Amino acid sequence: MMRRIQAICVFVLMLGVCLASAATATSPYRTPHRNLKTTRTRARLQRWSPVLRGSHDSLLRQNEEIDRLKLSRIADDQQLEQLELRGELVGLHESRSLVIAPNLESNRRFCRPWTRAFLEDMSQAFYATFHQPIQVTSAVRTVEQQARLQRWNHNAAPIDGETASSHLAGLTVDIGKRIMSRTQRAWIDQYVLKLQQLGLVEAAEERRQACYHIMVSSRYDEYRDAPIDFRASR
Repeated sequence: MMRRIQAICVFVLMLGVCLASAATATSPYRTPHRNLKTTRTRARLQRWSPVLRGSHDSLLRQNEEIDRLKLSRIADDQQLEQLELRGELVGLHESRSLVIAPNLESNRRFCRPWTRAFLEDMSQAFYATFHQPIQVTSAVRTVEQQARLQRWNHNAAPIDGETASSHLAGLTVDIGKRIMSRTQRAWIDQYVLKLQQLGLVEAAEERRQACYHIMVSSRYDEYRDAPIDFRASR
């Protein structure tokens, strides 16, 4: 009788161990709860450290250049057309090294002559390195257009004051970076940074709009004609 009871106890004990092992094997492993959205947001903020960082001082310098040249902020399409007819604004043209975003309206594909010269030089150098064109996503804007932009883009620069958008004077273009590789962005960073250190451009890599904002000084023509002499004079 005692042996039978012992055998039953051993059987029950072994059955319990087997059931516990099976439950452990089939139960999914649960990682500690984390807010993945918060973690990813913090990671992006930590990684965001652009070479070409925008600043309040940069906006001031852009407007100082506009004032130095005594350029007006273009109010509307009528004034824009007059500047185009007088040749004060020149058209942007696509080439194998430069393309224009399809959504950029034809009457907005204009800029100052020295800004176009900068674009031609940079796009040709970029194409020679990567065999791909750069893309212009924005150029000249009017005050009316900028005011509309401010309604939905709260990061848009103001239409007046000492930090007004330099797009309004036609000195500035935006270069799309969405289709660029990390290597290509690094190339843009170094190319533009050298010119910025010479006081020829004011640039910022924008985060939300996926572009490089680049204002070009009229001094770029002088640099283009004699880069060695220009560097020596700085």
